[in-house]
Amino acid sequence: MTLNADPNFWVPANKHLTRYGPSFEDVIIERAEGSFVYDADDRPILDFTSGQMSAVLGHTHPDVVKTVDLQMKSVAHLFSGMLSRPVVELASRLAALAPGLDRVQLLSTGGESNEAAIRMAKLVTGGHEIVAFAQSWHGMTGGAASATYSAGRRGYGPAAAGSFVIPAPNSYRPRFKHADGSLDWKSELDDAFELIDRQSTGNLAAFIAEPILSSGGILELPPGYLAALKKKCEERGMLLILDEAQTGVGRTGHMFAFQRDGVTPDILTLSKTLGAGLPLAAVMTTAEIEQKAHEKNYLFYTTHVSDPLPAAVGVTVLDVVARDNLVQQAITRGDRLKKGLQSLQQRFECVGDVRGRGLLLGLEVVTDRHSKKPGFELGAKIMDEAMKRGLSMNIVKYPGMGGVFRIAPPLTVSEAEIDQGLSIMSDSIKAVAH
Repeated sequence: MTLNADPNFWVPANKHLTRYGPSFEDVIIERAEGSFVYDADDRPILDFTSGQMSAVLGHTHPDVVKTVDLQMKSVAHLFSGMLSRPVVELASRLAALAPGLDRVQLLSTGGESNEAAIRMAKLVTGGHEIVAFAQSWHGMTGGAASATYSAGRRGYGPAAAGSFVIPAPNSYRPRFKHADGSLDWKSELDDAFELIDRQSTGNLAAFIAEPILSSGGILELPPGYLAALKKKCEERGMLLILDEAQTGVGRTGHMFAFQRDGVTPDILTLSKTLGAGLPLAAVMTTAEIEQKAHEKNYLFYTTHVSDPLPAAVGVTVLDVVARDNLVQQAITRGDRLKKGLQSLQQRFECVGDVRGRGLLLGLEVVTDRHSKKPGFELGAKIMDEAMKRGLSMNIVKYPGMGGVFRIAPPLTVSEAEIDQGLSIMSDSIKAVAH
């Protein structure tokens, strides 16, 4: 009899918890450490999602635990108009890591940071039209939800006025192609903005984008795309907002994913990885944009803005990432993981594509390699089989978006743990596909 079936847990859980998304896993998580979470039977489960792509240092990292303990003993929360040393230190550290983005506001969640960024862009530009990718996820609050197109749009009434969308470039399933069949993203982008120009009332404010669309199925913006997108924005007086909730703080092999392309956004939002699992987010922008926003009485005043406790954790995260050379480790461990996934692609016909970079990778399951028909149901079975064998992998669970595993272990993951995860994946695919 497994302790995970405890009726004293599941009866009140089923009776009192609101169901807010895909179904809950049928295990009770009692504790977590490093790359593993442990269920009620004390069974280790390798966490290849880093707790919703957030725990970049793994679970219960000793430095984070120490910081939380010390900061709780001094000050955890303040009146929003008061400042503390951790807040100023974290803002200074972030500004040093992203030259040009000198102004920082600290908030709680990714949705909240995107909400603030959109609000700032509208105020500064005087426009109200926001453009996003059709496969995007930016949050569940008003403006952020209006710029989220991957799921959750039906049944909630009108989105914000001026919500526009263009398709994200998809190298595996290109809409516009060169003669050799490869993605012609330049023509696709030109076509998309021609449609935006026809729809716009002349009030374009911003484009909000993820450098790698995660919930969209790990769709990476090709080299050169970000620079072309920034130019499109500049030509129209728009601001470029980059949402690096999942790509920031080293995960892709750069401190921030945009640095690969040498293109600095007008506004950068961070969350998830910055707090290493605690609710911490940041909105970063230029001194010029912040000044304009201030002159126009920018208001984004929340209960947990500039909280000392999560700010102190953020400082610790940056310390550990630098001390332990985790940005470089994301490259080396990511290379090992990607080669292992590509080996699975060579062995199993149902693995259609492997993509992404660093330790944010995607494996797409298909029912047929020739047609590239998404294998959502097959992927869901593989995911369930992997969980039984001790590996937690997150699959994009919306059928219209195919069966894409989002694979994002902590930056602290060991080579042995990567090999263990790959072995379980292999056994799970073999068990289900055959």
